[in-house]
Amino acid sequence: MVERSALDWTLSLVLALAALNWGFVGLASFSGISYDYDFVAILFGRVPWVAAIAYLVFGFAGVLALVRLFR
Repeated sequence: MVERSALDWTLSLVLALAALNWGFVGLASFSGISYDYDFVAILFGRVPWVAAIAYLVFGFAGVLALVRLFR
């Protein structure tokens, strides 16, 4: 079994949260529900700079995961 580092666990957690966030946004738009199923908004409220930081962390985790995948 491959041993995973703390960075691997953190990346996995952040990517799972990002995937759930976008999955609920997509599900809400598909089912005709309001577009307010956004985990970032639910967790951090409607503070724009906090949401921007959360989305930057999601994006950085995705890029870092891709780099680690192909090394």
